[in-house]
Amino acid sequence: MANASDTYRGRHVVYNLNAHLVFVPKYRRKVLTARVFRFLEEVWRNVCRDFGAELRECGYEEDHVHLLVFYPPKVALSVLVNSLKGVSARRLRVERFPEVKAKLRGSHFWSPSYCAVSCGGAPLAIVKRYVEAQRGGASSPS
Repeated sequence: MANASDTYRGRHVVYNLNAHLVFVPKYRRKVLTARVFRFLEEVWRNVCRDFGAELRECGYEEDHVHLLVFYPPKVALSVLVNSLKGVSARRLRVERFPEVKAKLRGSHFWSPSYCAVSCGGAPLAIVKRYVEAQRGGASSPS
């Protein structure tokens, strides 16, 4: 795929959808090491590929991860997130990393919640002004 600033075209759609995702391990335990993160990154890249999406950037702290994901409009973001978290948790369980086993018990790795923020493109205020400036456009009453 091309750069994050590129617009993609499908048969009936033009799009550039990017999301900043944040996942937290269960109980916000500090289980993320460089070795665990490298493993997770590879899993996430494969999951994204299966969805026709792309993991553009990712980073971590000991108790959370950040992902920048480009995805097509046919993919529901919640379904993609569920797969990113579910597949990575299952694969981690199979690998049995000692640093994870020592700090987390049970079958759950990720907290059930997540943060998703849309990103890219023009700032919201500029888009709002553009839409308002269209012929017949008026902002809705507050």
